[in-house]
Amino acid sequence: MIPHGRIIVILIPVKFELKPFRIGHIVVKHPVVLAPLAGYSDLPFRLLCRRFGAAYCTTEMMLDRMVLVCGKLHHRMMAMTGDDHPLAGQLIGNDPAEMARAAEELCRHGFDVIDLNFACPVHKALSRRRGGHLMGSPKIVNQIVDAVVAAADRPVTIKVRQKLKSADADDSFWEIAEHAFGAGAAAITVHARSVEAKYSGQADWDFLAAVKQRFADRTVIGSGDVTCPKKAVELLMHAKLDGVAAARGALGNPWFFRQVCDVAGGDAPYHPSLAEQKAILLEHFQGACDLYGSQGPKIMRKVGIRYARLHPTPTKIRMAFVEVKNAAQWHDVLERHYDDGVLQASCT
Repeated sequence: MIPHGRIIVILIPVKFELKPFRIGHIVVKHPVVLAPLAGYSDLPFRLLCRRFGAAYCTTEMMLDRMVLVCGKLHHRMMAMTGDDHPLAGQLIGNDPAEMARAAEELCRHGFDVIDLNFACPVHKALSRRRGGHLMGSPKIVNQIVDAVVAAADRPVTIKVRQKLKSADADDSFWEIAEHAFGAGAAAITVHARSVEAKYSGQADWDFLAAVKQRFADRTVIGSGDVTCPKKAVELLMHAKLDGVAAARGALGNPWFFRQVCDVAGGDAPYHPSLAEQKAILLEHFQGACDLYGSQGPKIMRKVGIRYARLHPTPTKIRMAFVEVKNAAQWHDVLERHYDDGVLQASCT
């Protein structure tokens, strides 16, 4: 085991086998999956990621009460197509009965898995005693898990963090994980940082290895510092996990999952030409406009900023997308900056 705080360096062999894994009865063919990303993992982005190899995706987190009230937000957050499976609908909340009712609605809507968020570290969730706040209240977590497992007619999974505060012991995590599996949860996704740390510092991959060692016959998905395809393969190797969730590393890069296959096969990761980037950006933009209507260009501005890191001049392109306010300006950026060309490696 590598001492906590040390930089982990793994030399990837010529080939590393990417194995499928199971979430209940569902077989996930690619062990690197798309994590729930607030404001990003919507239907248009998921469909692009699936095209390039993402075999399993999770929606943005959805407040239990929102799921139970029909409206524009309900429609947009819960949108899916026949090509968008298997798909987990992620719920956040703190009332067992309400979470159970929301889970039933997600089942009726056609989600393949119900995922429960006890990990979100943002202030809005914590201040309302949701998400990562519940890592300090394992009894409530356990009650929610029991209620949702009883209500759902399909696999239930949970998303958790290592602990609430960085100085805490890991006792709450182990209590939550043991209870969840005992109650019938099909899988657990673990972000290897405290809630307090949010996304700062180094993720504790040794902790993920310890989790998988303890739950050797259960499905464990790891999260944290999966910033590029090479890191995804390194984490799979280091912690012997069933799967890895790609979050920040996949933003603006739906090719991420194809690149993981390249790295695991001993090849250099695929880098799309500017012409291919342009085509995907156009498709992503159209999908956003179809889903969000007049708000599409505004939403795609932040998405374009993420795609800019793949461009040979990322700072220039990022600033160009910042100025976009409508469809005409979006298309103008693409026409001026996305001529044919081959990208240099973006993950070092």
